[in-house]
Amino acid sequence: MSTVTIVLLVILVILIAALIGLYFFGKKAQKKQEEQQAQIEATKQTVSMLVIDKKRMPLKESGLPQMVIEQTPKLMRRSKLPIVKAKIGPKIAIMIADEKVFDLIPLKKEIKAEVSGLYIVGVKGIRGSLQTPAPKKKGFFAKFKKDKTAR
Repeated sequence: MSTVTIVLLVILVILIAALIGLYFFGKKAQKKQEEQQAQIEATKQTVSMLVIDKKRMPLKESGLPQMVIEQTPKLMRRSKLPIVKAKIGPKIAIMIADEKVFDLIPLKKEIKAEVSGLYIVGVKGIRGSLQTPAPKKKGFFAKFKKDKTAR
């Protein structure tokens, strides 16, 4: 065998091993995420709150308790999270919103939110319905992709 074929076979074996490792890692991560989602669903409760401010900011600048910051993974600490500052009853609380819900949360309005700990899972408007944000523009390459839901 020539050296080129040996090198290609070694690279192929390494790639196959990496794909197998990613497959099992993905299954484990998916199972863990499903357990966390079930726990969130079990502990969520509906709370009325007045939204004061909402921003995407790094975890360290968010004003969350130090215990929460210490419990987050180190890679997650640098990423920007959707942070909502809201008045719940007599006190002001800083909460983390779900990515799907963050755009629906109106500023300076009262909402009914489904909350699980410090995490906002769902949002409903108290007075009328919430305004859905305008759809974002499609990117250049997204225009050429086929719509998979149209079938």
